[in-house]
Amino acid sequence: MEDFAKTSMLFDIYGGLLTDKKKRVMEMYHEDDMSLSEIAEELEVSRAAVYDSLRSAESLLHSYEEKLGILDDYLRRGKLAEELGYCVSEARGLLNKASIDCKSKDKLDKYLAEATKLIDELD
Repeated sequence: MEDFAKTSMLFDIYGGLLTDKKKRVMEMYHEDDMSLSEIAEELEVSRAAVYDSLRSAESLLHSYEEKLGILDDYLRRGKLAEELGYCVSEARGLLNKASIDCKSKDKLDKYLAEATKLIDELD
């Protein structure tokens, strides 16, 4: 995953743990797509101060993730949901081709529907 995108996701998860000043710099940089110079001008501080605040905030976000692992867990669950969705889709295809009695087919279809519902909850 691209570092900028990962940092933005970390900010979405852990941004509330940052100081108001660091939070504002992160919002301006990651959400408002402002340059360091634009942020410096807006906040009436030096470009170096903005850079330091941004790097400090990003470092904190990465350390929170290192300790708590919320983003990694979210991404892992998303990948699992995608893989399970593929398995359910393949099973449905096989079920439609299989020559089994209607009662068994209905039961299998019910299980696949339940699996699909559980996958949706993972997302």
